[in-house]
Amino acid sequence: MNDMSETAGLRDYPLARRGLMMTGLISGFTLATTRVDAQMIHTDTDGLDAGETKIPTTSGDLPAYYARPAKGSAFPTVLVIEEIFGVHEHIKDLCRRLAKHGYLAVATEYYARIGDLSKMTDIPTIFKDVIAKAPDGQMMSDLDATAAWAAKNKGSARKLAVTGFCRGGRQTWLYAAHNPHLKAAAAWYGPVNMPDTDIQPHSPLELAAQLKCPLLGQYGGQDTSIKVDDVQAAAAKAKAAGKTVEIVVYPDAPHGFNADYRPSYRATDAATAWQRMLTWFKTHGVA
Repeated sequence: MNDMSETAGLRDYPLARRGLMMTGLISGFTLATTRVDAQMIHTDTDGLDAGETKIPTTSGDLPAYYARPAKGSAFPTVLVIEEIFGVHEHIKDLCRRLAKHGYLAVATEYYARIGDLSKMTDIPTIFKDVIAKAPDGQMMSDLDATAAWAAKNKGSARKLAVTGFCRGGRQTWLYAAHNPHLKAAAAWYGPVNMPDTDIQPHSPLELAAQLKCPLLGQYGGQDTSIKVDDVQAAAAKAKAAGKTVEIVVYPDAPHGFNADYRPSYRATDAATAWQRMLTWFKTHGVA
């Protein structure tokens, strides 16, 4: 599997972006030329406190978007990990959806120190110039910093979960093997078996036995970029080590089936998967 295999379902859709700098987030949608406005979900901010912020890290501040209920504190927290396209409106909307269920959800732009994704339109270039240059160790440290920010901003340090999409699904597996304070993780179509590099030295398959929390993996049966057998192998390895893992495959769904701004969106499967994630979090003590 090559480094771009996880985006095979996206290659036919040219990217169009606007507006990300180290101090701010993407203001529009990626893949704008193939947006399907009629199907996109727009969650309002009624009853929410939502907006942009900065996450202090070991090497400077990173831009982020958060959403939480307007009243209260010590909210259960979900770290939302972006795709390879940055923290655009869809990712922000996912944070608002979680906030409507009582969570503090925060999505950090983890690639901001490496490149400006808002100005990149070619997926191979995004991988070569940004994704491949992002050390997994730094990503784990940045996720830790995001969790620390949340705990200081009305989030609960004890009720912590992580979810991520596409490349973010991969990072969800890795973070679940990294942070012993997590209660639960939910990975959406995250690749688990890729070549190792010096700065990305271990795949989720390699680290599956080290999971620190229950993990839900949701995958499309028509995803040509991720082998279900690889995912099941990672789950089997984790279960053999006494870990709790559930893999759900939606037979007719392609890669990116939750991305309601792209043609890959499958509304029924996405709604079912979303509810399954919420139930997973509640079952394992996040909510």
